[in-house]
Amino acid sequence: MTKTMIAALAAAMLTAVPAAAQEGSTLDARVNEIFADVTGPFVSFIFAPLYGTDFPWIVMWLVIAATVFTLYFGFVQFRYFGHSIRLVKGDFSDPDDAGEVSHFQALATALSGTVGLGNIAGVAVAVGIGGPGATFWMILAGLLGMASKFTECTLGVKYRNEYEDGTVSGGPMYYLSKGFRELGVPGGGFLAVLFSIFCILGALGGGNMFQANQAHAQISGIVGDYPGWITGLVFASVVFLVIVGGIKSIARVTEKIVPFMGILYVGAALIILIVEYDKIGWAFGQIFAGAFSGLGVAGGLVGALIQGFKRAAFSNEAGVGSAAIAHSAVRTKEPITEGFVSLLEPLIDTVVICTMTALVITISGQLIMDPQTGRFVLDEAGAAIATIDGNTGVALTSAAFAEGISWFPYVLAVAVVLFAFSTMISWSYYGLKAWTYLFGEGKTKELVFKLIFCAFVVVGAAANLGPVIDFSDAAIFAMAVVNIFGLYFLMKVVRAELRSYGRRLRSGEIAAYTD
Repeated sequence: MTKTMIAALAAAMLTAVPAAAQEGSTLDARVNEIFADVTGPFVSFIFAPLYGTDFPWIVMWLVIAATVFTLYFGFVQFRYFGHSIRLVKGDFSDPDDAGEVSHFQALATALSGTVGLGNIAGVAVAVGIGGPGATFWMILAGLLGMASKFTECTLGVKYRNEYEDGTVSGGPMYYLSKGFRELGVPGGGFLAVLFSIFCILGALGGGNMFQANQAHAQISGIVGDYPGWITGLVFASVVFLVIVGGIKSIARVTEKIVPFMGILYVGAALIILIVEYDKIGWAFGQIFAGAFSGLGVAGGLVGALIQGFKRAAFSNEAGVGSAAIAHSAVRTKEPITEGFVSLLEPLIDTVVICTMTALVITISGQLIMDPQTGRFVLDEAGAAIATIDGNTGVALTSAAFAEGISWFPYVLAVAVVLFAFSTMISWSYYGLKAWTYLFGEGKTKELVFKLIFCAFVVVGAAANLGPVIDFSDAAIFAMAVVNIFGLYFLMKVVRAELRSYGRRLRSGEIAAYTD
């Protein structure tokens, strides 16, 4: 298939979506109606609370797993932190090893899939409902989640498929099927298929539609209201130009855009914190007090804990299995090394970037507090903390930053576009690998998924927030159900790899690479 034919097919598919929006009812209404009817039962099941509590069982599932892996591997996220930095720097990288991307490129690609609107809109939602105390639980979940990421990404490399043309395919679908077979445990193939289905749904939802939706909301807030499909069409076109080149093309983009957007966003937050330095101590006091008392927020202490854990899980995706797909493409002959590299993700994503967002929102004064009691005032529905202008999500973060930097909404608009774009291109790769696992490798099969993915970018930009975020959360958390179940069976394989590598590293058998 020639490049001209590919371009023509892509253009036809992408332009068909906005054209359909002109017929009869709006595309927004159509999508919302479909989402409400089709995904409602699925969403309700995933986020159902534990009996007699308001605590979603899926959140407990993730937190328990992260705690188990942290203890099982002896706090590996702290013991090997320094070595992880050296691996990212390339000190142990052999360019002749099998794989497609470097340690840094794999980390950047995986980070681009997690450092996104969850850090902006998601944190605002968590703090808006659970109060500043949710930040403490986000940080704790991020630190524990480092062990989950280490486990899944080590397995992703160990059980990946390496092809004659130098390309690789890896991820939970491969270690579930091949790992279970190696251990003589039945059901691996079924779990792999189930994970792949959820991964495709997650790629089209949280990794695509939600990103386009929030990006359009931010842009329209700056330039004025206009049809969402226009934003979607522009995003879809640019995304297609990148993802059509595969993981190497994606990695070349993410290794440049991730550091830039991280510095841009964190830099802006630091400026505000420096200007408002006298409030930082008070903000941390609110975080710790709110973590254990609730300070009058919706749901009290449990509400803060639930929101913190839930947002951390959605933000860094530790235990979901998505990052293992990106890290599987790394050039290495030691699977455990990519586990070390990957554990840096939750630290950067949750402990650093999410905390920055939460601090800025807390010190901004956007959250209304009763000066007499020192407790937060709830909105009319009693479901969240009241804000000065009734802002939530991205709008709340934008207003909070604007308190310190009046022109920041424009910077945030750029950050949102970059976050959304980078998340989309990474999740397109995740969805693609799940797609090819189900339907087989091949350029034509890959192209079909890439076109479907780009069409959903347009749909997401035109949809309403409610059903999009519910569906995206549920689809991604459903991946974690299957993935973590498999990790419990396979974690002994990772421990064997860890012991072997640690012994050889201490003896000097594994040393820094030199030309």
